[in-house]
Amino acid sequence: MVAAVLTAATAIVSCKDDIQTTGKIDLSAVPTQVVYDISALQSNNGELSYRMLAPKMERYENAESPYEIFPDGFEVLGYTEDGLLETRLLSDKARHTTVEKEEKWEAYGNVVITNYIEGQVLKTDTLYWDRNKKEIFTHCFVRMSSPQGYMQGYGMVSDEMVRDVTVLKPFDSYTYVENDSTGRKYVDTVNFVGPILK
Repeated sequence: MVAAVLTAATAIVSCKDDIQTTGKIDLSAVPTQVVYDISALQSNNGELSYRMLAPKMERYENAESPYEIFPDGFEVLGYTEDGLLETRLLSDKARHTTVEKEEKWEAYGNVVITNYIEGQVLKTDTLYWDRNKKEIFTHCFVRMSSPQGYMQGYGMVSDEMVRDVTVLKPFDSYTYVENDSTGRKYVDTVNFVGPILK
């Protein structure tokens, strides 16, 4: 019996040396929450103002400045006061941070913003959206097409609905003027197929 106890103790002691330990886990690099198939709405006085769609969101609450990322991209739809779809934003990836009540969004990779009412399409690689200031901006290369022409350059600032866009350093752009006295605007169809003249 003593021999059996000594043999078991020797086996336990010898196995103890083979146990490997891992380094410290950085909890700030591990998501605290993962959500799939997001559809979020924001309203203003009961009227729909924004809708956000994303296949996946990861929340990092243990980071020094907590944030959410959307690794598979996201889509944001902006509506007019009358409930018409006015603006659509698409990107490959996105990040959202809220620090001391300052809410900021960052969109990365193939960012495309369409304003259906103005008939404008804006394309860039990186876009920043300051919700408190209600403006979007970038310092990257920008291409914008509209019924008035084509513009490209570096840097852009606009209101969040892309109604008033300013390209900061334009080059090789062109415009054309139509003598159209009807003042028609582009309005999206019910099925969101694309802009049609109303």
